[in-house]
Amino acid sequence: MDKSPDAFRTISEVAEDLDVPQHVLRFWETRFSHIKPLKRGGGRRYYRPDDIDLLKGIRHFLYGEGYTIKGVQRILKEEGVRFVQAIGRGEQSVSSLPAGAGQAAAEDVAPSHGTHLYEEDDTDPMPLRQGLSPETLRGLQAALEELYECDRVLSSLKGTGEVPAVE
Repeated sequence: MDKSPDAFRTISEVAEDLDVPQHVLRFWETRFSHIKPLKRGGGRRYYRPDDIDLLKGIRHFLYGEGYTIKGVQRILKEEGVRFVQAIGRGEQSVSSLPAGAGQAAAEDVAPSHGTHLYEEDDTDPMPLRQGLSPETLRGLQAALEELYECDRVLSSLKGTGEVPAVE
């Protein structure tokens, strides 16, 4: 039985719908303050339809258009959440961005044969190799996001005396 379009979705449902791992969605929450799923007992996340549209828009900019996280943050700041949600719903196109919006800095967009695919900050760029398929680039970006998430978890454990088990 399919859910109503207005129904809340779990992180696993959203991850499957967007074809991204769940940890990527959790990572995006740390980078985009506009992503605020409802959290219930045990920290379970429930995404509203507007949250899902926003995530789809963010995914489109990151994976479809090659923007960096900083670039998407700039678009959210300059154009607003509703614009990115409209992109996620397919009601707007990136070509409707005003000239230069979200692209004021060259590091906001990873060129197809430029210097960076993904740049969280200026200290840790990932080199982009000419000729890699979009699927390979998405895989590399997802792996890097997973490493950032691991770093975040490890950083949160510093000083607690807890050592995560290594399998």
